[in-house]
Amino acid sequence: MSVINVKNLSKTYKVSLKKPGFKGTIDHFFKRTYRDIVAVKDVSFTINSGEIVGFLGANGAGKTTTLKMLTGLIHPSNGKIKIVDRTPFKRHPTFLKKMSLVMGQKQQLLWDLPALDSLKINAAVYEIPDKIFQQRLQELSEMLSIKEQLNQPVRKLSLGQRMKAELLAALLHHPQVLFLDEPTLGLDVNSQAAIRSFLKEYNERYEATILLTSHYMADITALCERVLLIHEGQLIYDGNLE
Repeated sequence: MSVINVKNLSKTYKVSLKKPGFKGTIDHFFKRTYRDIVAVKDVSFTINSGEIVGFLGANGAGKTTTLKMLTGLIHPSNGKIKIVDRTPFKRHPTFLKKMSLVMGQKQQLLWDLPALDSLKINAAVYEIPDKIFQQRLQELSEMLSIKEQLNQPVRKLSLGQRMKAELLAALLHHPQVLFLDEPTLGLDVNSQAAIRSFLKEYNERYEATILLTSHYMADITALCERVLLIHEGQLIYDGNLE
């Protein structure tokens, strides 16, 4: 059964043009001209429940823009998206409770507070009863081997420990669909391997659907049997990794 359905998805940005110099600034102030930049063009694919799919492409190819549309952060210019039978940009509570997004370059944990405090805030946001929260906290922290570090301020955690805590926070509500944007970016080899091992175990245990972007091919080869390749905003390959 497919849980991610994308059909003819496109995103175009309007960018204002400004000529150099003082005259250009004055002209720009009174009359602006624009040009269209196509970030994503006519992309279609489906992903079935329980799949881990790699999403590959060079910087600027359209990966992050696509992820932002799939998670409802930005509105597509054209096309249709259905994630667990919901339209992402409508931000329906049912949709929000069934998906999660982790971006390696951005964090949701509060910098000066212990990681555990941020996890408690997330539990309140997702209306997770305390008993279930404690059960999931115990289970996920053991899977991630981070239980001992949760009482430390986030700023004192290593990069690998912070990413583990970010994953824990993103998975407290047991999302059915997980979007990962460069989750191992900047991590050392051991931390990368630990994250990959956790994601594989989580997928097998909960049959979660995962769409993963990464510049590290070790992530893709270890986790994915299928890849999507995007180039200049267009999907040019959808098939087996081999």
